[in-house]
Amino acid sequence: MRHFRLAATLCAAFLAFTPMAPAIAQSDDASSADEERSDTYRQLKLFGDVFERVRADYVEKTGDKELVEAAIQGMLSSLDPHSSYLSKENFQEMQVQTQGEFGGLGIEVTMEQGVIKVVSPIDDTPAARAGIRAGDLIIALDGEPITGLSLSEAVDQMRGKVGSEIELTIRRGEREPFKVAIEREKITIQSVRSKTFGDVGYLRITTFNEQTQPGLEEEIAAIQDELGDDLQGYVIDLRNNPGGLLDQAISVSDSFLKQGEIVSTRGRDAEDSQRYNAENGDLTGGKPLVVLINGGSASASEIVAGALQDHGRAIVMGTQSFGKGSVQTIIPLPGHGAMRLTTARYYTPSGRSIQAKGISPDIQVEPADIEVLERPEARRESDLRGALANPEDNGAANDNQPAASEAEQEVSQETAQLNEDYQLSRAVDLLRGLTLFNQRVAN
Repeated sequence: MRHFRLAATLCAAFLAFTPMAPAIAQSDDASSADEERSDTYRQLKLFGDVFERVRADYVEKTGDKELVEAAIQGMLSSLDPHSSYLSKENFQEMQVQTQGEFGGLGIEVTMEQGVIKVVSPIDDTPAARAGIRAGDLIIALDGEPITGLSLSEAVDQMRGKVGSEIELTIRRGEREPFKVAIEREKITIQSVRSKTFGDVGYLRITTFNEQTQPGLEEEIAAIQDELGDDLQGYVIDLRNNPGGLLDQAISVSDSFLKQGEIVSTRGRDAEDSQRYNAENGDLTGGKPLVVLINGGSASASEIVAGALQDHGRAIVMGTQSFGKGSVQTIIPLPGHGAMRLTTARYYTPSGRSIQAKGISPDIQVEPADIEVLERPEARRESDLRGALANPEDNGAANDNQPAASEAEQEVSQETAQLNEDYQLSRAVDLLRGLTLFNQRVAN
């Protein structure tokens, strides 16, 4: 009856970590504690029975380590989609990933109704180049249905040797499922990128890792050096940003705020609640901000968007965000891997929980394609016979137009880039409009 000895051992190990009732506890409390402890013994005995039966009778021989890890994984994954067990190898890879470099497809996923749902592809990765989109459902890997796999098992299958290929079967909306072959690469993430559109600075934050805050400071300084006094404001692009480290989300938010709460986290017990506040100093000098979000903006990116929105520091534009409002704590298990456990929910400064709801943009802007319509050239006043001349016109001939200058070519290139991204185009226009309005009010 080896399994009974195993169950007893497990019970003893569990009770070693179970706090005993105080000696002065009332009899009803002691009775309740005894009943709960007895029920725990029964449940652990059940586990011991099943464990031993699997070891003895399963069609193929199984290792104790694999069985125990699978049991732990099942226990954690049953809690919520984000709690999981990390083997020693996966824990080491996760530590590398938060440093900004890892191997794989470059895709952030979660589990939903037995299939893998894409939170967002990461910019300039194999998944992004293959056309994977936020909201896609992965229903098979290399032709094998994903049903029955845990999230970590599916992620393990998507990882592999750099240069090897994997075939994902994707379900997108009402379309028939289709297959996408992706070659694995070593993923190196540049967390923050920047460019300028005329007098507007553009900051693209792809994820929140250990490089995010230093990268943000460098890119803001680069924009300020390039535009100087002409700088009108910033567009902060958090679209398809799956999140990352909480401390980086707090630091990024603090970069644009002078004071006030950034985010609060609340655990099961009231004493576990924490509040994070901004320190004095705004890296942008108070310039206007527009934040872009969409359904792929999750977790840490929602913290930033919510904080800037609640403080009235930025106008949030785009579509509803993903709605991941929980905090996971990584708890190392000495001699093994680690467990990722959901330990708190987070709340925006106004007390909003975005869990399963997301951040609602101030201005809803759906993605769209811009098409320039061909139309006959309209007649103007100057085309009419006998039209009065403009008194400010010096009468210089205007028939032979000079070649476009470099500045004009840059403006044309900028227009083409913005036409490819309707949401970004609207954000840039809004920021310029705000600046123009404020200037006129000031004058």
